[in-house]
Amino acid sequence: MNFEKVILVDNSDRPVGEMEKMEAHQKAVLHRAFSVFVFNDKNELMLQQRAPGKYHSPGLWANTCCSHPRPGEDVLQAGHRRLIEEMGFDSNLEKVFHFIYKAKLDQGLTEHEFDHVLFGRYNDDPEINPDEVAAWQWAKMEDIDRELKDNPDDYTVWFRIAFVRVFNHRASIK
Repeated sequence: MNFEKVILVDNSDRPVGEMEKMEAHQKAVLHRAFSVFVFNDKNELMLQQRAPGKYHSPGLWANTCCSHPRPGEDVLQAGHRRLIEEMGFDSNLEKVFHFIYKAKLDQGLTEHEFDHVLFGRYNDDPEINPDEVAAWQWAKMEDIDRELKDNPDDYTVWFRIAFVRVFNHRASIK
């Protein structure tokens, strides 16, 4: 079993300690996280379907990748690391916004995260890690928006929350 630690933070994202990842999700303690959204030159978003063996939200669709920075690692470093580990490629990443959310998950776990949203660009196919990712696809933002309204339970809770802000942000810069 992996006993990776997460960075506990206050509501301003100031570090206040560390905790084993699973314990943080069992106790619903606020911790730092990130969500990477990678777009291609057609402005389609690369989605991933979480692998069936994931400890929560298996089989659900989400953004390109997401995880937690390790103690001593900044958000952008962590985003690059996980993009390579999950999707098999790297991209220039930029911080776009952040949000805090708290949501009950399966397995008696709760996500309580200060989530940094990162944008990147990429145009090729990923080389997915099957331990992390079951499938992937490029999708138009309008199609995702419609699909989220029709089938919200097919998507992770953080993706449903972040997508609205990502969609509005992308629309405002066209």
